[in-house]
Amino acid sequence: MGPARRHLHHAVGAALLAAALLLSAAVPGATAQQETEDEHGFSYVPGSPNGPDRWGKINTLWAECSNGEMQSPIDLSDDRVTLVRSLGFLNYSYRPAEASIVNRGHDIQVKFSGDAGRLVINGTVYHLRQLHWHTPSEHTVDGRRYVMELHLVHQTTENKTAVIGVFYETGNIPDLFLKTLEPSIRRIGDTRDREEPIGVVDPNGARATGSVYYRYMGSLTTPPCTEGVVWTVFKTVRHVAKYQLDILREAVADGYEDNARPLQEVNNRDISIFRPKPFIWK
Repeated sequence: MGPARRHLHHAVGAALLAAALLLSAAVPGATAQQETEDEHGFSYVPGSPNGPDRWGKINTLWAECSNGEMQSPIDLSDDRVTLVRSLGFLNYSYRPAEASIVNRGHDIQVKFSGDAGRLVINGTVYHLRQLHWHTPSEHTVDGRRYVMELHLVHQTTENKTAVIGVFYETGNIPDLFLKTLEPSIRRIGDTRDREEPIGVVDPNGARATGSVYYRYMGSLTTPPCTEGVVWTVFKTVRHVAKYQLDILREAVADGYEDNARPLQEVNNRDISIFRPKPFIWK
């Protein structure tokens, strides 16, 4: 592909993604509350009667899990990604807020009742509502799967959803944000549908590091798999201690220790990456 055609391809891809983002802000779609709270309705065990390949057949309200064309997660492969510097540095800011910790059976969630901050995409304001973990990661990068992925779920006042994904790999130093939550996670372990107030939580401790991120239009990764979710997945990987992974995995219901949905088809979607221009000394 020549330079002119390559430039045109990138420009068209960026324009299509921007149009999709504007449409997602105007048309009703996925909401954080739409994630199912009933872990008995689905499992992550491939080939089982309620496994990932059958989610769309379990409940008519979950049909999009099988029929959707913009499902998540996906593999963020270099040969599909277009560099779009016009995306700019991610505009998000968090603040300490009242929260509770929830054992939903299929995952552990921190739910904010106060104003925990916001994310701004294309002028649309999304408020941080909750965060939760998946082990192992749901998204992959060039086929690589990480030990954990954190999802920070944001919503507009019209209930549109944008999610930030953060990868983790095992390290010798504990994750400080998770460390503050360890006693609470242990208390709600093996207790399905239990919610416990935990006071003020500062989500800044869960922020991604680095500035490079992927952007694409996708869906919720649990039933009903509603599409219209704006995904931002950071490339830089954080570290978590193995014992912290064990705490999260032991806290969920039996059979949900591995709670990552299998990869979904990309289906010609535009996947953008933002990377700042390198600084050049003069």
